Amino acid sequence: MKKDFFKYQAQTSPHPLSIEISKAKGSFIYDISVKKYLDFVAGVSANSLGHNHPKVTKAIKNQLDAYTHVMVYGEFIQQPQVELCKLLVENSPKNLNSVYITNSGTEATEGALKLAKRVTNRAEIIAAKNSYHGNTMGSMSVSGVEKQNTAFRPLIPGTRFIEFNNPKELNKITSKTAAIILETIQGGAGFITPLDDFLLKVKQRCTEVGALLILDEIQTGIGRTGKFWGFQNYNVIPDIIVTGKGLGGGMPIGAFISSFENMNLLKENPKLGHISTFAGHPVISAAGCATVTEIFNANLIKESLRKEKIIRKNLQHSSIKEIRGKGLMLAAILDTPDLAAKVIHKCLEKGLILFFLLFEGKAMRITPPLTISDKEIYMGCEIILNSIDEVIS
Repeated sequence: MKKDFFKYQAQTSPHPLSIEISKAKGSFIYDISVKKYLDFVAGVSANSLGHNHPKVTKAIKNQLDAYTHVMVYGEFIQQPQVELCKLLVENSPKNLNSVYITNSGTEATEGALKLAKRVTNRAEIIAAKNSYHGNTMGSMSVSGVEKQNTAFRPLIPGTRFIEFNNPKELNKITSKTAAIILETIQGGAGFITPLDDFLLKVKQRCTEVGALLILDEIQTGIGRTGKFWGFQNYNVIPDIIVTGKGLGGGMPIGAFISSFENMNLLKENPKLGHISTFAGHPVISAAGCATVTEIFNANLIKESLRKEKIIRKNLQHSSIKEIRGKGLMLAAILDTPDLAAKVIHKCLEKGLILFFLLFEGKAMRITPPLTISDKEIYMGCEIILNSIDEVIS
């Protein structure tokens, strides 16, 4: 299979990890030789409840028995879609009361950008340097790392960039600005958290000039940072939320959320202002409902903060310069990119899956399932510390 993988499947990096998967359960992934890997990445923050969670699996099977795709999004009333939208609204601020489910996070970003332009009748978008919002053309246009974008230019015009956590640059948000889009915590840049009420200051500036604030919650949302939405840690309420990853419990999903008044603008002038065939797929929506419900029922949001403390306490080493992030969205920063890469691969040899961040070479991603046990956390931290020692020696 490995030979066919490299022969027939399009590659996304020069050196993929190339583990041949046989099954996955809970916090573990197994290869075809039945070697067991503790998963500290959770499908890049997507597997909120770990692998093959029984309640998600049951919801998927039940929906498969009822019906799968029946009509393009928004035309037929489908219980899983309606229930998921209701569940998200009930756990969001009052102004965020209308949901458009999509197939992925990057599609949700596209929808949010279109909505902001439709609401304001303005064209300019402000984004942050070192940001990442997805890989479609619109999402790339508001992603602030030129080495990722240059090969695909020209992208969509009208985007300006500011420095994250620099309030002095907020005067770039003007009456010409439709929206500013920010990650609540910058992911690819190294899990950079907002400082000194930066997000609140952005929101205040948006209010002054009539621009909208879009917060990208694709990684921070659905309980990973100790609140249902990451922005709830920072005393700010956006005009539009973008979500994805952890919402589907391992299934492909995204959504953008705004006010009913704003969202209504997409249905007229023109009609079908935003449309998608498979968005809100009933099987995926059923998985999303089961995931969100279990996150609340199992108290996993509060637990993510307790588990963060365990990781920080047990992951201390002279080569770990800091641990960035919040909850179970953490990045251990090592001395050099070379050391980080070697430690990640050494951990893989020892049966622990870590991963890289897009733009911070010194970082090791630590985003395990929210369901990870204390024992599994201790095990993973021990493997990391031993791997650092072995690589250094």
